[in-house]
Amino acid sequence: MKSFVVAVVTVALLAIPLAAWAAEDGAALFKAKCAVCHGAAGEGKAATKIPALKGTALTADKIAEYVLKGAEGKRAPHAKPVPGITAEQAKAIADFAKNLK
Repeated sequence: MKSFVVAVVTVALLAIPLAAWAAEDGAALFKAKCAVCHGAAGEGKAATKIPALKGTALTADKIAEYVLKGAEGKRAPHAKPVPGITAEQAKAIADFAKNLK
């Protein structure tokens, strides 16, 4: 029983840096793949009708879906998928975008 508790505590302590790494990874991915269009702070570009991600009503799951799959139609929030992005990376980007202030 004691070794089980030690194992649980060890896993919990290891998860904290992993969560921080995922947040940093989301920020780096956003900067590399999204900021050129959506702005460094997610403010969007009204002149070219690129929507702001800062303060968006979209859920993180919906943002991740658009990053991965794009959407059909001219007025789609993200017409084409972002190339070279995995599902985990899309989730990290979406989580980062939802927390932009």
